[in-house]
Formats: sequence, structure tokens, C-alpha cells
Amino acid sequence: MTNPIKSVVIVGGGTAGWLTAGTLAAKLKKEHQGGYSVTLVESPDVPIIGVGEGTWPTMRKTLRMMGIRETDFINQCDVSFKQGAKFAKWVTGKEDDFYYHPLVLPQDFDNTNLAQHWLQSGAKRSFSDTVCYQDALCERGLAPKTIATPEYAAVANYAYHLDAGAFSSFLQKHCVETLGVKHVLDHVTSVNNLINGDIKSLNTKEAGELAGDLFIDCTGFKSLLLGKNQQVPFKPCDDILFVDKAIALHVPYQDDDSPIASHTISTGQLNGWTWDIGLPTRKGVGHVYSSHHTDDDSAYQELMEYVKQSYNAPEQLSVREIDIKAGHREVFWKRNCVAIGLSAGFLEPLEASALLLVEISAEMVAEQFPANRKTMDIVSKRFNETFLYRWQRIIDFLKLHYMLNKRNDSQFWIDHRDPATIPESLKDMLALWQFQTPWHEDFTYAKEVFPAASYQYVLYGMGFETATSPLGMSDSSKHNADILFNRNIAQANKLVSSLPSNRELLKKIRQYGMQTI
Repeated sequence: MTNPIKSVVIVGGGTAGWLTAGTLAAKLKKEHQGGYSVTLVESPDVPIIGVGEGTWPTMRKTLRMMGIRETDFINQCDVSFKQGAKFAKWVTGKEDDFYYHPLVLPQDFDNTNLAQHWLQSGAKRSFSDTVCYQDALCERGLAPKTIATPEYAAVANYAYHLDAGAFSSFLQKHCVETLGVKHVLDHVTSVNNLINGDIKSLNTKEAGELAGDLFIDCTGFKSLLLGKNQQVPFKPCDDILFVDKAIALHVPYQDDDSPIASHTISTGQLNGWTWDIGLPTRKGVGHVYSSHHTDDDSAYQELMEYVKQSYNAPEQLSVREIDIKAGHREVFWKRNCVAIGLSAGFLEPLEASALLLVEISAEMVAEQFPANRKTMDIVSKRFNETFLYRWQRIIDFLKLHYMLNKRNDSQFWIDHRDPATIPESLKDMLALWQFQTPWHEDFTYAKEVFPAASYQYVLYGMGFETATSPLGMSDSSKHNADILFNRNIAQANKLVSSLPSNRELLKKIRQYGMQTI
């Protein structure tokens, strides 16, 4: 029990496996002389599912901590810059129905709650456009920085769109060649347990037995270690989030100079929604839908109609089908086994939470790496409490997008407004926010997956009504808000006139590279 944890065995590759391997190996390499090992074993013929083509801004920190140059990452993984998400047709379904969830916080967000001032003023401009300059950048397809901005630094906060397959291969090469991760390409045939239920080792077809102290399950939906071996049940949430299928394809651009969107475009459809992600060489487009509300042929036709807006012959493109089972494991770390990625759970692509959960899960394992088996139970308890909370908050936040709709054109949207499908935790928040705007103290953890700003952007983007304070606003408070509103206009005008387009900056990065910080 007091022997040190020295060997980590990760089962499964893909983005989840290699991100986890890189995060752990970089941390151990930085802080220790040696005596540890990180081994990743993956099957040579299991196709990578991939957990999405959109990241959060946290990915910049993750890659930098792993010692990866942003220039190399951008050029080798077909990367473009992402500055948020545009939600079209989610409220009324009409052509002029859209709002943004940008990545830049409202002006002076740490100190000033501009939402209450925006409500009090009865402003005709959208909430996000009034308090944040990023809407203006996205609408014009502008980049979040210039070629003179160092790697990972930002003028406007940003994340990435990327090719998930290329990203996995890129991470694998870096982990093996730079961080010393051992790569075993082999089939896991069985799992050997100790008498106390811990995993002792894995049997493989060619490499024999692989022993370890800590095992990380990145085996995707089959959850070979945590689900099957440790028998941790799956907790579905399809009674809250209805989508259970997706069809996706790669859409070529009309030409090499076609604009690249600066944001994910999420467009509400009759019984689901489409994602539209712009990479330098192509677009990734998909339709997420509920099979209980429509059939596969109808969903396919909706996707074809959407793609026809930018590509004439979508029927000639190869379509990939993806089954979605919304939910997560009841716990994520049991004994000496922790699940990260799809083996822990999946909800849906909305708001790109899948890769984020991989990042923050791997980060917590690395930061609180157990010294020995005796302390592992303490760490795992803390891990499970943290991530059960985070999964529930993500479920609440995703449901918020659906249940605030005002669409009556299909049962899909109507059913999402049914109070019986809304978690009690979300109902409580909404009851509170009818009388006061979301703010920092509404949330339990200092590190929230979705902070108060995200709730403000979605709530007021979708037309949620919060009563203005009967006590009014002081003159000094109004004056400060006016200063911030005007500052936002000035910043938007300045950045619109000085930032390059997404396409222009990516071309320069490919040609010249970026300076390191």
C-alpha cells in the first residue's frame, strides 16, 4: 500500500489516450529525475472514434505544458482559430434568429455585472455584442491575433478547430519521441486482477503481460477497464438530452481562398441541429438528431439541404454515422483504474465539452498524482466528487440551450420544454435568475466548466427575462456601466480595423511561423 506509484498504463489511443499520456509524461518529466514509466497500449486495427474537432481555450495551456510549438500544431493538424459558437435558429427557427457564445468575457467581468445594466437600459443591441467585442470579429471572419503575436498569446481569447485524426498522430509522435512514452501496438486479450479487485496487469496478444500501478481507461465507449472489468455502471441521461445519433461528412471549399469561419456554427434543424466547423483545407459538417423524433432518411435529407448552401453535390460525399448514448459512468475512478474520454461518458457535441473533459481529467490526475496506493483512494474520492459535479453542470448547461427555445414546428423542440425533462438543479437556478442575473457566487467551484458569463450569454441570447431590480441602479453604477459599454465599442472598432482574416493569418503562419513566447 505504501509502495510508490511508478508505472502508468494507458489502454487506448486516439485523442483521449495521447492527450492523457502527454499531460502525465510532461508533468512527471518536469518534476522527477526518473524511475517512472508511462505506457500506452492500443489495438493496431481499432478505428479512432475521435471526440470532436472543436476545443476550448484550455488547449493552449495543455499543449504548451507538453512542450509543443503552436506553429507545428497548427500546420500539422489542419488547425484554424475558434472564437466561440454561433447558435442559429435555436429560439424561433427564423432566418434572423441567432446569438453568440463568445470566448471573451464581458467587459470588467471580475468586478462588474453588466447583465443587470444591459437589462435596465433596454438596449436594442444583443447582450453579447453590447458587453463583448468578439461578436464583431466572428461576423467578419477575423483572426484572434496577428502574425506578430507570440505563440499561444492572444489579442482575443481563442480555442481551435482541428482534424482529430491528424491531432492524434501528432500527439503520438511528440509523446513517444520527446516525452518518453512507451507505445505498445497490440491487442489486449484479458485483464488480471489482484485479490482486492485492483488491476494487476493486462495480457496482450504479442507483447505478453503488461503490469502497472495505475491504469487509465481510454478505450472509448466499450470502457474495457472501468466499465467491464471494474463493473462501474453507466448512468444514462437521455431523458434530459434527447439526441442519440449523428451523421457527419467532410465538405470541400469552393476554392483555396474561401473564408474560414472564426467560430463553430450550430444551426437548429427540425429535430436536432447541425455543426459547421471550418478548417484550412475543408469543413467538418454534421447533423445531430433524435431518432425518437425523426428517421434516418429525413435527417440525411436535412443534412444534404444544409450542405447544398456551400457545396453543390453533397450526395457524392462520404457520410459517417455515429451513435450517441448520452450519459456517464457512476464514478470515474475505482480502485487503481480511472476512465478518461468516451470510456467515462459522452453527452453530445454541443459546446465541445468532450475534449475539455479529457484535458481537465488528465490534468487533475497529473496534478494530484497519488504517491502510493494508500493515498490513491483519497485522490480518487476527490476526483469522483469533482467530476460528478462537473458532468452534472455540463448536462444542465446543454439542457439550457434546448429548454429555452420557443419553437413549435416539431415535437423535438416542444418536448425539450417539458418541465419533467429539466433537472431540479437547473430549475432552481432558473427560478433564481428570474429575479437576479447569474453571477460568480451562484456556482460552487472556483474552477467552473461553464462560468456565470457562459450562462449570461446563453440566457440573454435566447431571450430569457430577468426582472430588473426594484431598488434601481445608483448613478455611479450606471456611469461605470456606460464607460464599459463605450469601451467595448471602441475596442471592437479598433480590432476590426487591425486584425487579419482567419485565412490570411493561417497562411502567414504556414509561411513564416510564429515567434515563441
